[in-house]
Amino acid sequence: MSDFHIQLEDGTGFTCGAHDTLTRAGLRAGLAMPYECNAGGCGTCRYELLSGDVEDRYPDAPALTERDRRKGRRLGCQSVPRSDLRVRINVEACAAATPVPRRLHATLTGTSDITHDIREFRFRLDEPAPFLPGQYALLEIPGVDRPRAYSMSNIADVANVADGSGEWHFQIRRVPQGRATTALFERAEPGMQLVIDGPYGNAFLREDVARDIVCVAGGSGLSPMLSIARGMAASGALAQRRLRFVMGGRTPADIGGEEQLRALAGFGANITFHPAISMPEPHSRWTGAVGFAHDIALAEAGERPADHEWYFAGPPPMVMAVESSLRNAGVPQQQLHFDRYF
Repeated sequence: MSDFHIQLEDGTGFTCGAHDTLTRAGLRAGLAMPYECNAGGCGTCRYELLSGDVEDRYPDAPALTERDRRKGRRLGCQSVPRSDLRVRINVEACAAATPVPRRLHATLTGTSDITHDIREFRFRLDEPAPFLPGQYALLEIPGVDRPRAYSMSNIADVANVADGSGEWHFQIRRVPQGRATTALFERAEPGMQLVIDGPYGNAFLREDVARDIVCVAGGSGLSPMLSIARGMAASGALAQRRLRFVMGGRTPADIGGEEQLRALAGFGANITFHPAISMPEPHSRWTGAVGFAHDIALAEAGERPADHEWYFAGPPPMVMAVESSLRNAGVPQQQLHFDRYF
């Protein structure tokens, strides 16, 4: 099957392979395609098909409403061309993807358990591949119908990227009856090979911002928040700035990340760890905070939450609660950094 030409309303265009999606092909071409989750859940990548034919990889995607369907709107992250196309889509040059995402072959080198249901999977790539702290990638897992989005927990080692031996690490939470995580947790062994597509995501570390940072993590949202913390430590910015790291869960068994943070220079001084659980058990020996992560994070930030840069990731209800609380507290939108996952 050949590549197809995708023409935008303004006359610009790009090439899309017969197995690629409109969103990802446009990003690879250097265009600022609108997107967030890359999985059919957020709807950011909606577009209108003006001419041509596409295959819809996710016909029942929750991001499309009945009104969207009546108007012929589709999702760029789930649309694979079957002919040349003309499309109407909002492309903004100021948000072009950096680094440009690519499809890369990777080999699983090892795993380790982080909590009772989160495991780290470490992949070595066969080509140099930089990414920014806080970004995510799509894993094409053998036997699973669609790629799944997972965030990196490490940072790109500049020396390793230069010689092509870089690794991408993912801390992934097992979803009960989830096809992708069942395949990873039950069948993935060192030596397994798959394709990783990335990097993606706009919730990456802004190293040039001088404000203190608050990271708020829940579940496997721990992964990108650790990457943010590691990126801060590696940049040397923690000599002048402080990072507060809030990890929320229902019970103590859901809390992880302290061991990895303790390995960073500045832990206990400019890096502090604040675990919080929302469902303490009777007679529990838990000595940390009790409450929801967004409430604990605001309390740790003090009286001026708008003086901080905020990064957060986790289950959708937690992410929405953090965003709402921060907006109500007067934190400007441009200081909130998160990607929506569904």
